[in-house]
Amino acid sequence: MSTTRHLVNRQRRLATVAAAERAATAAPPRPRTGRGPDPEKPDAAPDDAVTEDENEEEPEEDGPEEDGPGAQKTPARRRPRPSLPAVLCVLTLLLGAVAAWAFTSAASLRDDPSRQNTALTDISRTSEVKGQITEAVGAVFSYDYASPAKAETAVTKYLTGKAVQQHEDMLAEVRAQAPKQKLVLTTTVTDSGVEMLDGDRARLLIYADQRNTRTGTSEETTYAAAMFSVDAVRKGGSWRISAIDTFTR
Repeated sequence: MSTTRHLVNRQRRLATVAAAERAATAAPPRPRTGRGPDPEKPDAAPDDAVTEDENEEEPEEDGPEEDGPGAQKTPARRRPRPSLPAVLCVLTLLLGAVAAWAFTSAASLRDDPSRQNTALTDISRTSEVKGQITEAVGAVFSYDYASPAKAETAVTKYLTGKAVQQHEDMLAEVRAQAPKQKLVLTTTVTDSGVEMLDGDRARLLIYADQRNTRTGTSEETTYAAAMFSVDAVRKGGSWRISAIDTFTR
């Protein structure tokens, strides 16, 4: 009897395995829900295949495993792709942001004063203002007690605006002491550089040596170095000093 039951159970299990393989081939496996037997394990025996004698051990049958040739693997889930309108909307926003940034950058470059400085690009104009202002500084900051009219002529020719009053304040003591001490002041520009050049306006940094000679009772000469900056404007075809900055407060 026991052998007959074993044969019957074996045939039932084989039939169950064959039916599971056909079902797996015809339709994709269903995901497990946690209820009932696993459909991907065809070796699970139905309830009616249990022998009447629960204590009797039955021989184990080698059935197909999940990763065997007959097993059906669950296809990987694909991520949903974004729709075309959504992609186009994102691209439009990005292009708009880039365009706004480019417009703002261009406007800031146009409004930046440093971008209007042509001191390094307009070589001829830079050389012109440098030469004329160098001559002007040497003329207005030199004074000879024997010919004060020469100094006044230089002021009229090379100075304009508030530079006139600034120059008068700076050389007031020299003019007062010049007749008594027979003073001769000579200023020589040793180097200069154009910091800014914008049309008819410019700013220059000046390096100069000054020699002060007193020819009164005994001749005495002193030397001094000076550094200052000047603002210049172009009027009537020539450059004139419009402001003087000695970097003192």
